Amino acid sequence: MIGISFVLSHAAMASLSNILLMFCLLNLLAFPVSVHSAGEVPINVTKHFSFYNFSFSNNPRLVHDMKLLGSAKFSNEKGALQIPNESEEDIRHQAGRGIYSFPIRLLDPSTKTPASFQTTFSFQMNNSTASEQAAYGGSGLTFIIVPDEFTVGRPGPWLGMLNDACENDYKAVAVEFDTRKNPEFGDLNDNHVGINLGTIVSTKVINVSDVGLSLNDGSVHRAWITYDGPQRRMDIRLGRANQEDYDYPPKPLFSESMDLSPFLNEYMFVGFSASTGNHTQIHNILSWNFTSTSQAFLRLPSSETCQGKILLENSTASTEVPPTSHKSSKNEPPRSFLIFVAAVALALALFLGFYFISKHRRNAAKLNTSVEAELHMPRPPNKPRRFAFSQLSSSTRSFSEIELLGSDNRGEYYRGKLSNGSQVAVKRFSAQFLSTHGSDKKRLLKEIKGVSHVRHPNLLLVRGWCQDNHEIMVVYDFVPNGSLDKWLFGAGVLPWTRRFKVIKDVADGLSFLHTKQLAHKNLKCSSVFLDVNFRAVLGDFGFVLMGAESKHFESQVCQGADVFEFGVLVLEVIAGRVRDEKEEGNPEERNLLDYAWNLHQIDEKVKLVDRRMGSLINLEQAIRVLEIGLLCTLNENKGRPSMEQVVEFLLNMDKPIPELPRTRPVALFPYNSANTGLCNAYSCTF
Repeated sequence: MIGISFVLSHAAMASLSNILLMFCLLNLLAFPVSVHSAGEVPINVTKHFSFYNFSFSNNPRLVHDMKLLGSAKFSNEKGALQIPNESEEDIRHQAGRGIYSFPIRLLDPSTKTPASFQTTFSFQMNNSTASEQAAYGGSGLTFIIVPDEFTVGRPGPWLGMLNDACENDYKAVAVEFDTRKNPEFGDLNDNHVGINLGTIVSTKVINVSDVGLSLNDGSVHRAWITYDGPQRRMDIRLGRANQEDYDYPPKPLFSESMDLSPFLNEYMFVGFSASTGNHTQIHNILSWNFTSTSQAFLRLPSSETCQGKILLENSTASTEVPPTSHKSSKNEPPRSFLIFVAAVALALALFLGFYFISKHRRNAAKLNTSVEAELHMPRPPNKPRRFAFSQLSSSTRSFSEIELLGSDNRGEYYRGKLSNGSQVAVKRFSAQFLSTHGSDKKRLLKEIKGVSHVRHPNLLLVRGWCQDNHEIMVVYDFVPNGSLDKWLFGAGVLPWTRRFKVIKDVADGLSFLHTKQLAHKNLKCSSVFLDVNFRAVLGDFGFVLMGAESKHFESQVCQGADVFEFGVLVLEVIAGRVRDEKEEGNPEERNLLDYAWNLHQIDEKVKLVDRRMGSLINLEQAIRVLEIGLLCTLNENKGRPSMEQVVEFLLNMDKPIPELPRTRPVALFPYNSANTGLCNAYSCTF
């Protein structure tokens, strides 16, 4: 009996020790040790990449490793990253960026120590022949460090660095190679290098003429930028480059102390930005190398930890033997029996109590725990995240009417401001929509998360989502210029060049979405937004799932519907009017799609073109785009193109397009203006 009693008591002690061990571990997680504790070892984290040139033949992963924004392109012929895109009709007032696609760790958040980095790149500025004033040069080029890979700055003297959406807390570091003198920004001349810290006004300005160089003389130059993070010191060197090698300048153009830490996040993106104004210039980046080294700390276990002490005590307790019982009297067995019964009862009570309490707490706090863990999980910048209801309620002033941006049959849009100052748009799905279309909330959330991980310049960034307090919400980036319908159907008049750019942007975004086996499912003018550079981005995704059909079948059907809706949107953009005017105008013209096909039948499509644009429109181009839009409204088995084909038609305007039938074929699934979708027969209602 004594032996059995000892075993049970030892097991109970082990259980209590495990509970205590768990408590200590939770304390360690809640109160982490200092980064300078004895159990930590500093290590260096190094990142390196190199582009010998920017031709696709030498860099098959170029489109994956580099992200182009705004007016920028890769010139395979020159092996260069070009800003602006010289193939555009008008390269005045253009801005663009070429950004390395992956974030770089540039700050240790614990010690606020910036990383060290070295970058060298060769560049050439060529005056464009597209302008009579080309000889005066364009605006300039910057090597830039920014907090995201989606923002494009303003053209002209802003060098594509900052724009109206970049608030005071927008962190950016740039070294500019400026070929225009803007006295309002403190420029010395039209041939200088400036260091910009969170502002367009340079903190330091260096006259390049002092070292006998001219940035816009058409020569290939090479820049070396070195930053010593622990010492907070920057070194910039500039020289001419030849085809064989590059002479490293013995004397720096700039070498002084400079603390970048206030302008850095832990993770940043690096790359180049450039712009043009009234004067044009092609900025070519011909090669680029970058290496960064940041300090981190590796935590090692210590013998003095709470866990170590408990394990030591358990080990000591397990080796100790209780006093022997050879001296026990005949009266001791009943006492041992009572101890045994008490131990069993206590252990059983503890076990049952712990089991039921744990089960109750797990069931009651499972959602809160997962939300809390997800909310506080460290992640690189611009990665989608989960928000708590309280966060979004606070950011939108408790979903105040003052912050209401608009509503539809799915829910309401609110403007919000996150704790870090970022402006967002919050789509709050209505209870009616969720009960009607989103009964399978797991699948609905799965689709939201799927779209949130897709990145493209013409897709509105999904910051995250909320599944809390019986609510489902989607958090988008806020676009200051609002939706396309306000510009297209409002008091102002969008010129044709802007409209054509919008059509191409929407086609690019939609085509990319389809390559990811996804569909927009809610394409209309109010779902297209214009950023500060009037670049069109697709947002307000449909997020409506079909029934038990396969994902492949669903994507095929809904992608076909996207193409159809794109065709109708093209007609709206060209005509400058809504697709269905119920109360105004000639009854034969109220339905835009029917009216367009009727005009095509009598070969008078020009009547559909918005006359408010005046004489500045390229009618031949507009008619071709209109015909592409009509192609998109054909039945899928009667010639409707894919979005990939549409993009090709729009990029190569000289390429012939399939001939349209004289009359509109009878639709398999007639377009219904009461809905904004097409595939109702498949329960894919938008």
